[in-house]
Amino acid sequence: MLELTPDNSNQSGKLTARDRRNARLWQLAPWAELLAVTVGPPLAFFLAYLVTGATSPALLVLAALSLPFSLITGLIIAIVIILFRRRWLRRLRDRLASDGITADEVGYFIPELTSGERRVLREMEKRQPLLADAYRETLALRLNATRVTASARRDLLEVERRINRARYLNAPDTAVLMEELSRDRKRLEALKQEGASRRAEAEARLQMIEAASSRGASWAETNYMLRRLDEGRKHVPLGLESVRAEQELREDAERELRQELSQNRLP
Repeated sequence: MLELTPDNSNQSGKLTARDRRNARLWQLAPWAELLAVTVGPPLAFFLAYLVTGATSPALLVLAALSLPFSLITGLIIAIVIILFRRRWLRRLRDRLASDGITADEVGYFIPELTSGERRVLREMEKRQPLLADAYRETLALRLNATRVTASARRDLLEVERRINRARYLNAPDTAVLMEELSRDRKRLEALKQEGASRRAEAEARLQMIEAASSRGASWAETNYMLRRLDEGRKHVPLGLESVRAEQELREDAERELRQELSQNRLP
């Protein structure tokens, strides 16, 4: 049975066999439903016409007339299923990205890849599987860095709004709040720049792998070129997620401080 949400029991954010099974079911569901709803009613009327020994020509007419209505109904239901499938996949991607995207999970993030990346990945999977593995690993790094940068950008906008609201607070401890928010803004700006830097590094690796693939380089040659890059920094996007968790803790502390300020302002 299809589920509208990913398996919430798996809090680690890892891809499970249940997720894979549900993804396959969601992929097949629109086509299976369209075929069943479109063919089902006309086929039922036609079989009833044959069972009655062709004594009821109205059943044959109903079989012909029901076909377009069944097709329209099937298309509507298929569109609804596709919309639910997109929501399920979006929630699954968010859960998988919570502890970092891995190479095995890149296939579920295809909508977040560029058209060029999708094309190159398909070509490598057909002709050069080893290079395709390296390409998927680098795509995972790029996706992690992109998500970290986008998250830092959203949090930075929220901090800016808090700073603007804090300027209008008439309380004795407003300076302390402004200082905390200013530190948060600097930290998020650094996090945003760091994520952008990691994304640029991942994109450079992607271009290097594409160049190796286009000239038919061997796996050993490609692996040597990749090692020339800073391998110790390839997991930095996960470290950035840790910094983000620290930022959330600081935001909780700032929220408690605002509550204390509000209580002090009460008569």
